[in-house]
Amino acid sequence: MMGAWLAAVSAHFRRRRMMRFARTMGIAPETRVLDVGGTPDAWRLLPAPPRVTLLNTPRAREALGSASSWVAGDGRALPFRDGAFDVVFSNSVIEHVGDAESQARFARETMRVGRRFWVQTPNRWFPLEQHVLLPLVHWLPRSWQRVLVPRLSPAHIALRLSPDRREYYLRHYVEDVHLLDAAGLCALFPGARLVRERFCGCTKSLIVHAGEE
Repeated sequence: MMGAWLAAVSAHFRRRRMMRFARTMGIAPETRVLDVGGTPDAWRLLPAPPRVTLLNTPRAREALGSASSWVAGDGRALPFRDGAFDVVFSNSVIEHVGDAESQARFARETMRVGRRFWVQTPNRWFPLEQHVLLPLVHWLPRSWQRVLVPRLSPAHIALRLSPDRREYYLRHYVEDVHLLDAAGLCALFPGARLVRERFCGCTKSLIVHAGEE
């Protein structure tokens, strides 16, 4: 029951976000888009998808099976020339790449490879931690998170994770995920416009974008 409800809420936000992205960035079927860390599912939400190249880790190979074009790579060192794409798109990825220096490298590569960009990330100050579905836990010290998250997180139910995937997912969260607030995200992308996605009056997610048509 919980899994179905969360899936419905997530689908609503994804659909609304993708439509806003297409409208704001002037996306057309001939637009060349690099999706860093994505899968084909999001692009099926658009009535007229652009020319998308997906970049993801080899671990995501199964989820990328239906993609028309994808490459294995690292968002901190993109294997493309400067300005190779009309738009670089990234949805809930920058918080996964590591520490502050890794996030800065990710941001620089995004701006280097794309003439325009659109980057979304969960808001650090939203009271529910959206990766592990626990309230307030992301505001606690890492040492506390390492104890509480594996014991209390229901994320494996909502995401339908196998036991080994659950262990990897939660370990990755407590070791590697670094959430950003609005000031931190804007500092990584100077001059970008900030969009706040709200849920029940609170800012759930943050988006920065630049170079819209």
